[in-house]
Amino acid sequence: MKEALISIGESVHASIPKTGKEMAQLAELGPDAYSAPSPPQGGLNYIKSLIESQAADGADYIAVNLDAFGESEPQVAVDMMVEYVRMVRKWGNGVPVCIDSSNDDILIAGLKEWYSENSKFEIRNSKFPAGGRAQPLINSVKVYTMDNLLPLKEHFDYAFIGLLVSEEAPAGPGGSHSVDELYSLAKQIFDAAVGQYGFKSKEIFFDSTVFPLAIDMPMESGVPGYTYRAFETIKKIKSDTKMKGVHCSLGVSNCVRDLPGRKIGVCRAYVAKAMEYGLDAAIVNVAHHYGQVEPAPELLELVDAYAKMDGSAEKMNEAMALMGKFCRENRKHGKT
Repeated sequence: MKEALISIGESVHASIPKTGKEMAQLAELGPDAYSAPSPPQGGLNYIKSLIESQAADGADYIAVNLDAFGESEPQVAVDMMVEYVRMVRKWGNGVPVCIDSSNDDILIAGLKEWYSENSKFEIRNSKFPAGGRAQPLINSVKVYTMDNLLPLKEHFDYAFIGLLVSEEAPAGPGGSHSVDELYSLAKQIFDAAVGQYGFKSKEIFFDSTVFPLAIDMPMESGVPGYTYRAFETIKKIKSDTKMKGVHCSLGVSNCVRDLPGRKIGVCRAYVAKAMEYGLDAAIVNVAHHYGQVEPAPELLELVDAYAKMDGSAEKMNEAMALMGKFCRENRKHGKT
């Protein structure tokens, strides 16, 4: 693992039960609660500790996702994002925010606040002592939202994650997007970002989407697995000389959903294998320092089997056999 992984801290996310509970309790106290003292280990102090610990663990970005609060009232999440961006500015020790949302209004509000000079917080920023701002990251831009978000580059300096999804029905094997389709989506976003809106290649990250290994099982023959498609898309993007310099990122924790144990180990193996295909960024728990510690050989073998599940019966059987063995051993011994 020669190249360092660009780590995007995932911990300030409303879908994490403990974090979501603390966020909800803090929100109930009203707008002033975001700058008022709070009891030890609760509310504001809890969020502060998440931000500070991720910065201390070497996060390159600190992601904030509040979509769970905007499901019925989107404006609630918009207003909360403004407060959370302020908190990252205050306590992130210079680490830029990754504004993470499926709602464009939330992304725009967070981006504007990052550059706002009217914050009620004193900004203590060791990397930018004059009050400057490190370039933030927006997650995510899609082919059908890019004309709404990319023009913001004229007014705000930022990088973005391009999520490779489409509103059009996929035409790949088994009714899913093929590697070529995913690659085509990346090219559309890249051409618009660089050609029309002035982004540099290094300011573009592509996300080909993580699918849980536990259910990555094609239901018909000849259909490649999701992990295969995600990894091969990364390889294809990174092999395109026109797109030289772009990054590829994945939300790694999704790969271990529904597994019975050893989740950190599997994530470590997933990152290591994906890096062989060209992954150079990831949304992760930064405390585990993925990309820096060698994974267990048997877990790397497991992920490798899914990375090679190209639609052939032979490759699928190999992956299924290894997953069956993994689940039996970890349910029996209760490994974590």
